[in-house]
Amino acid sequence: MSKRILIIGLGLIGGSLALAVKKGYPGTTITGYDIDPQARKLAKSLQVIDDAAASLEDEAPEADIIIISTPVESTIQVINELLKLPLKKGSLITDVGSTKQTVVEKGSLLNEKGVFFIGGHPMAGSHKSGVEASRERLFENAFYILTPTADIPVAKMIQLQNVLKATRAKFIELDPETHDRFAGLISHLPHIIASGLVHQVAKTGEKEPLVSQLAAGGFRDVTRIASASPGMWRDILLHNRETLLAMLADWKQMMSEVEEMLIERDEDQIYSFFAEAKAVRDDLPAKKKGALLPFYDLFVDVPDHPGVISDVTAILAQSGISITNIRIIEAREDIMGVLRLSFRSEEDLTLAKAKLSEHMYETYEAP
Repeated sequence: MSKRILIIGLGLIGGSLALAVKKGYPGTTITGYDIDPQARKLAKSLQVIDDAAASLEDEAPEADIIIISTPVESTIQVINELLKLPLKKGSLITDVGSTKQTVVEKGSLLNEKGVFFIGGHPMAGSHKSGVEASRERLFENAFYILTPTADIPVAKMIQLQNVLKATRAKFIELDPETHDRFAGLISHLPHIIASGLVHQVAKTGEKEPLVSQLAAGGFRDVTRIASASPGMWRDILLHNRETLLAMLADWKQMMSEVEEMLIERDEDQIYSFFAEAKAVRDDLPAKKKGALLPFYDLFVDVPDHPGVISDVTAILAQSGISITNIRIIEAREDIMGVLRLSFRSEEDLTLAKAKLSEHMYETYEAP
């Protein structure tokens, strides 16, 4: 028996979920809804969804499964709307938000209507946005966190995983509080720190413009995550407020300890601070999908010769490899230049490396 699935929010995540589920369950009908009529129209024309719903009132009562794929604050609003509607008994509802405690608390009210809400968070994404960037394999090998409450039957958890297994993600079950603590440490806090560093450089740059030019290199790479959606991160911080306040206190304490090392000129402690961090960082899994998006970057040594960039891009284009970003790191007369090529997947990076090596280019990946 085919299922009717409603996806609310037709952006990158919602569109990619639609494509994955359509591929895994050909008989399933995917209906999409977005407050932006242009997003609905585009999703339908790109065949990301089968049908576009004009309103939640029309489609939500008919859906067997509802996936809310919107920012956290919007998800709360959507749940409030669903609470007013006569939903199908036994239906499943889930979300994709980056914080879980407030969403699950609100979503659990839906259980009183004879439906089942299970919080979810697929830890995958892209540096592109919009339904036009949707990819069927976006979630492949990524962690997909599910945060059911104690009153959710095991059979319903299995049912949801049976639908979502078409994403080829790796499922992990956590309670909402633990999820928010983990996500706060490895995703939310780094975004705060990166944005803080950008603010510090911008403030200095107002008086000393040269610093902004110098920041165009490695500093820009280190702080790439600060370019994420301000609205999304506002919501994430406010909904994970208590967790982040505790983590910021710990971070300030650590920075105070570093400050003390410098005041005391403690060479051994300063060395240990960096050595221990290096050892831990080097042991982390490379190129795996986690809370922060991995960067698939390839560095290419290129000679100082007209047309070399066109040659590199032509080699990749002939093999059907898409480049998401290209930057010249070094290009001065009489020395080798370096191109940094960014790709959307590890598969593209590996193929690009092989193709460029065939044409005698020396390539290497960032550690």
